[in-house]
Amino acid sequence: MCGIVGYVGYDEAAGKIIEGLKKLEYRGYDSSGIAILSDKGIELNKCKGEIKNLENMIAGRVPSGTCGIGHTRWATHGKPTQINAHPHLGEYSCVIHNGIIENYKEL
Repeated sequence: MCGIVGYVGYDEAAGKIIEGLKKLEYRGYDSSGIAILSDKGIELNKCKGEIKNLENMIAGRVPSGTCGIGHTRWATHGKPTQINAHPHLGEYSCVIHNGIIENYKEL
């Protein structure tokens, strides 16, 4: 099952979101990712596999910001790849969703 974690506050968001995602591991997943709103814009990191892979990916360069979202994905549609992992980054926004978006072409 997928899981979504968000944080808006005064503390750094990345660590809080990673810890929240770890609490959802029992549900099963095949990829994970985080998006942090920073001074540079939206910093996106996502990967296939375990949350520890995501932690290793950002080690030494943890995105800095106090607002962010995270996701664990269980691939029911589409392969478990880095590209299919959430969040999905648009030109001005970042999206996480659970379930199937059947009208994605129209959107």
